[in-house]
Amino acid sequence: MAKSEWSFKSAVEQSAALRAKKVSAVELTQGAIARIERHDGKINAICVRDFDRALAAAREADVALARGERKPLLGLPVTVKESFNIAGLPTTWGFLPQRDFKPAEDALPVARIKQAGGVILGKTNVPVGLGDWQSYNDIYGTTNNPYDLGRTPGGSSGGSSAALAAGYCALATGSDIGGSLRVPAFHCGIFAHKPTLNLCPARGETPPPFPAIPREGDLAVIGPMARTAADLTLLLDVMAGPDPLDAGVAYRLDLPAARHHSLRDFRVLVIDSDPLLPTDGDVRGAIDRLATDLSKAGTRIARESGQLPDFAETSRLYMRMLLSFLGAFFLPDELADAQAGASQLSPEDRSLAAERLRGITASHRAWVLDAGSRAGLRAQWCALFKSFDAVICPIMPTPAFPHDHLPDQSLRRISIDGRDYPYSDQLAWPGIATLPGLPSTAVPLGLSKDGLPVGVQIVGPWLEDRTPLKLAELIEREFGGFVPPKMFDD
Repeated sequence: MAKSEWSFKSAVEQSAALRAKKVSAVELTQGAIARIERHDGKINAICVRDFDRALAAAREADVALARGERKPLLGLPVTVKESFNIAGLPTTWGFLPQRDFKPAEDALPVARIKQAGGVILGKTNVPVGLGDWQSYNDIYGTTNNPYDLGRTPGGSSGGSSAALAAGYCALATGSDIGGSLRVPAFHCGIFAHKPTLNLCPARGETPPPFPAIPREGDLAVIGPMARTAADLTLLLDVMAGPDPLDAGVAYRLDLPAARHHSLRDFRVLVIDSDPLLPTDGDVRGAIDRLATDLSKAGTRIARESGQLPDFAETSRLYMRMLLSFLGAFFLPDELADAQAGASQLSPEDRSLAAERLRGITASHRAWVLDAGSRAGLRAQWCALFKSFDAVICPIMPTPAFPHDHLPDQSLRRISIDGRDYPYSDQLAWPGIATLPGLPSTAVPLGLSKDGLPVGVQIVGPWLEDRTPLKLAELIEREFGGFVPPKMFDD
């Protein structure tokens, strides 16, 4: 098989071929490098190339394979989101003043990938401060969607999703606080998994120049991205587990098995609408088709439940808690503007924009009260998952939208079936799983009538990550998964 023919093979397939000596790690890496050099001038997914060290790692992997070593990622090309530290390479988060910052040590997840034998090709592009569903900055430029170069690949892990969709690698890393794993997966037609909160330690996925120290995330997670559901599990198992400098002193990871292994055994709640943010016809249609297909396969499908938390109130709470976290890093001028805006809010204004302003300016007392409400929300989800195994719902309201780099995001708009909504209100759908810290797997469901990827997220029970991952794998097996973009399927 020619090197280029491995471009869209899964990591599981590539690993099997390496063990069977059908291909070498050097050949896989050379093929990936050649493909990046051929196509990335148009896509701009790989913002930092590390090809010399990748080829050296591939040669070491081939030696290890020859002597019979077996590691989960041995010889497999991988890309890493720019926000993860890699020793000797810049970590900027898109901040121009940090363009020359180079950490001395790998982030913990990067070290684990290397220890598992992964061959790191380089780093993938992000928006400034990881704060957008588009991936552009003044250091590395704009990343384009492989299905339509005039549209976003998603963000903030947009470089990773575009690299996977373009066939540069089979595995990539990402992170997520406002959908930054799931949104780019949705927009580029790939798979991603937002793990249960704090399942994967993020030491070293740190904005420069702050030190890489153990920390627990509040809403934020890191996780795997891939073109198949099984590959997500492969990379998750490498990344997951407590930080040995922190919780790992006492705790060990023992994730429960998936609840079921057949579609006919799953109990699934399917949701396609939100009182504050609707979905367009393409997204609703994809969800309806999936619900019908699952029902025909024997899955027990419900379209409503009194146990489901109030999505409107969930979204309002999420907006406050998310912006309370993000607002801590606002510049003084930005904070002053938010404070001025919040002071003018009417108590009756319960729009999502108003809740974001309230979050930026919230007192610690207000945050503690909101944290109590979040604990109550987690209890609601726990009760719901006694009746259901998973909840399937949208990730975003529309397929990938055209690039929109208007500096003030509050002035941007998203069109849903011809009606405009505030751009940042799109947080509502990713927030369904983010706020309670639940695992959520992004699954592609083919292409829209305009040739753009559509998909869903499968939200699962707390720390039962293998359940949504298994359901994603079964859906992929029965109903199809990743569809390569036509312009880059050579």
